[in-house]
Amino acid sequence: MRRYVAGPGVGLGTALCTLALLAGCGGSDNGGGATSLNWFVQIQPGGSFQEVAKRCSDESNGRYQIELELLPTDASQAREQLVRRLGAEDSTIDVVGMDVVWTAEFANAEWLREFPEQEGRQVTKGVFDSVVDTATFENKLYGAPFNSNTQLLWYRTDEIKQAPTTWDEMIDEGEKIGPAGGLIQVQANQYEGFTAWFNALLESAGGHILSGPETVDLPKGPTDEALAVMGRLGNSPVAAPDIDTSTEDTARLGFEAGDSAFMVNYTFAYASAQANAPDVAKNMGFAPYPRVVANKPSRPPLGGFNLGVSAFSDHPEEAFDAAACLSNPDSQLTATELDGLPPSNQTLYTDKVVRKAYPGFADLVESSIDTAGPRPATAAYQDVSLAIQRSLHPPSSIDPDDVTSKYDELRSDLEDAVKREGLL
Repeated sequence: MRRYVAGPGVGLGTALCTLALLAGCGGSDNGGGATSLNWFVQIQPGGSFQEVAKRCSDESNGRYQIELELLPTDASQAREQLVRRLGAEDSTIDVVGMDVVWTAEFANAEWLREFPEQEGRQVTKGVFDSVVDTATFENKLYGAPFNSNTQLLWYRTDEIKQAPTTWDEMIDEGEKIGPAGGLIQVQANQYEGFTAWFNALLESAGGHILSGPETVDLPKGPTDEALAVMGRLGNSPVAAPDIDTSTEDTARLGFEAGDSAFMVNYTFAYASAQANAPDVAKNMGFAPYPRVVANKPSRPPLGGFNLGVSAFSDHPEEAFDAAACLSNPDSQLTATELDGLPPSNQTLYTDKVVRKAYPGFADLVESSIDTAGPRPATAAYQDVSLAIQRSLHPPSSIDPDDVTSKYDELRSDLEDAVKREGLL
């Protein structure tokens, strides 16, 4: 586990609140009392964010009060709101809840403050290296890792005797069963989940989308192997009927319907099946994310939230303290208990809260996060992601026996994408 070494600290001066926008005046001093800090973050159904905000406010002993500003659950809509506010230098934002792929973009735009050395060491202690990487841009820390997430292979133990280890084996098994019970659920709508799928396949094959923030990598052999998997599944009779519009939620629902043998999805899928489809859940097995190449380990998707401090906050010192509290081990365990979110701190995977949330597969979640393949860190990330979606969607458009034209199209689109840095 990495120990973060920060660069020079940022200035921590305070100022009076001078700007009031739709969210109200954030960072204000309530009549000389506690400083009001606004935490913008996507809503979670279990109430974990509300709980940790209350606890950290109480533990500040009157120094600050954290107010939640809940963003839409849809990542694109949430990002758009943050981009517009931060682009306008909105001082009502103090703590920024960021999807892991936003950190580099926001840091490059100078919308985030670098964590000072002491706070940086505090918020990265015990955290997975793969997760610290998502909170870092140009070797500087801009995010406190709050939670992580990763995908597993879920399968029907009443249909499958032994979990497949590769995508080809999985498709073979599904086709033996047939569409009546052998469907395979993935995330292949034209959205960020599609990019996460392609990135995981490419990383598992031994390649990378980028070799630097503005340099396309995309090695031919591994990329061809990744594209062949997408094309084969997209054209298979056991692809889910809605594969071209599939998301994490439709995959969950499809698996719970009982006619799917396999699903790749995040950890929430287990609790959902337990609650909504107990007959399916009792035969729900779990295994590592499938490999692309038999002799190369898989690199599953990596998700989660990082907490940043806005460059425009009027109370950055309090905001750094709040971010450290909101992301500490107690807060992470609350998020696991109430919302099923995997901790970013690797030392917590022996805790009873985590073991209870992931019965029998807590160790698998830990190892999957540890070996996950993060999406590329680049200021042009949105353009990169959109280029992948435009080039490769739908997966049925990829000929698994001849991916050359798709490779050429993807590479050309990515070369254009890294030259643009249009956050808006």
